[in-house]
Amino acid sequence: MSNKQLSHLLLLLLLSAFLSAGCAHKPVPPSHAVSNDSAFHQNQQITTTKADQVPSVPGMGDDSSGDELDEFDDEFEEIKVEVSDPLEFWNRAMFHFNDKLYFWILKPLARGYRAVIPKPARVCVKNFFHNLTTPIRMVNCLLQGKVGAAGGELGRFIVNSTVGVLGFGNPARHDPKLNPSEEDLGQTLGTYGIGNGPYIVWPILGPSTLRDSIGLAGDWFLNPVSYVEPTEASLEIRGYEIVNDTSLRIGEYESIKKASLEPYVAIRDGYIQYRRKKVEE
Repeated sequence: MSNKQLSHLLLLLLLSAFLSAGCAHKPVPPSHAVSNDSAFHQNQQITTTKADQVPSVPGMGDDSSGDELDEFDDEFEEIKVEVSDPLEFWNRAMFHFNDKLYFWILKPLARGYRAVIPKPARVCVKNFFHNLTTPIRMVNCLLQGKVGAAGGELGRFIVNSTVGVLGFGNPARHDPKLNPSEEDLGQTLGTYGIGNGPYIVWPILGPSTLRDSIGLAGDWFLNPVSYVEPTEASLEIRGYEIVNDTSLRIGEYESIKKASLEPYVAIRDGYIQYRRKKVEE
């Protein structure tokens, strides 16, 4: 094997490690712990109960707290989220595959990177890539008829690209009008009434659904990094972005696993509930 072929092979292996943060490609909020044998059945109905995530309530023992508790009960009423999981055997295998990639390769790389690069610099890099993906969010705002939000995205891009010096700074964060809810094609399809479809865990890319997988493919064409040539350079840029982003979030995935009796189910529930909320925004 030539040196060039060997270098390409090493690049692909490292990229796989980098992209194992795909479980973090879309943020997954901490979910309640789940211990239920029915999680192993296919085509099941998942019930996510906000009451499982009960925070402390001021005055819990006071008689005067009745109104607060009533409001609490209303806020944390049971929300049912249905998702089909006919590929559970595959999904669990890919979940464990991505889990090992994270702990064995991505996390050590991110920790080493964090030890060398100070946090302010890493935050600037994150700002730059977020600014660069403005087309994804702006186009999907327009597709959903959110003209004002699309204008906000454009305004944020202009401010951050100029005053923020190519997006490394984020001065637009101080203006609520320039910080609309972020949109992607998966959310756009959801607003058109298209359901999740079956739940899918992709190797390297992490948790998704059929709808979100189609959306992810569509958003790829709106990401400027996708057009960098040669392809190896585009993959390296994407890999660096993920390592940088992971260095700012080390511990989040670990917390989910630690708090869950069944991490696969907890992450699936959290992902589906999170995406449902994003579609409703």
